[in-house]
Amino acid sequence: MAAANIPANEESRLQDLYKTELLDTPHEKEFDDIVKLASDLCNMPISLISLVDANRQWFKARIGLDVDETDRDISFCSHAILQDDVFEVSDATLDTRFNENPLVTEDPSIRYYAGVPLVTSLGNRLGTLCVIDKIPRHLTEKQKFGLKVLADNVIKIAELRIKNKHLNYLTQTQKRIISILAHDVRNPLSSIKSVIEFRKTDMLDEEEASQMMDMVSLQLDSTIDMIE
Repeated sequence: MAAANIPANEESRLQDLYKTELLDTPHEKEFDDIVKLASDLCNMPISLISLVDANRQWFKARIGLDVDETDRDISFCSHAILQDDVFEVSDATLDTRFNENPLVTEDPSIRYYAGVPLVTSLGNRLGTLCVIDKIPRHLTEKQKFGLKVLADNVIKIAELRIKNKHLNYLTQTQKRIISILAHDVRNPLSSIKSVIEFRKTDMLDEEEASQMMDMVSLQLDSTIDMIE
């Protein structure tokens, strides 16, 4: 049995993975539906959305398998994330990388595996959408294409959630800044003092403080215009 190499971009890959905040979260219909479609498309009893963490692979969605995770060093998916395309093992018992793997020699007795990397917009492979069978198999080109489409959808869902969370954060920050400045709208100097005090007490981070100073600058401009 041969463990997969660690990707050269492992640090960046893990950062991207943790940004999704998917690890150790409950099952969700959006992802469960994808593994069901993958299983039906390929006529395979097992399908997984596998996220490759530092020392484990964790399954965000699964069908046909009763465990939530396995060690990374025995995972097929740790090999798949090193590939640009579909990673396919037709018969694991004949492949020296896997023929002594406990996932092959013991339950779930994997013989066939096909995994599509889940690639982020930054090019990091977080894990795979994979299908598994207990007999040797091959995928057709149409099935491979379908798996790629489904894998793309996994990433689109994950990245859209990140964007929405960031937008919500910016909206709340803007409301917070407006609320603070509203008390000092007639006195820009008080607004500047507020920014400094909030920054000192870490009630505002650097980005929030910068946004507040931009708004204070607008107040000062308005005041100067009134004086002139």
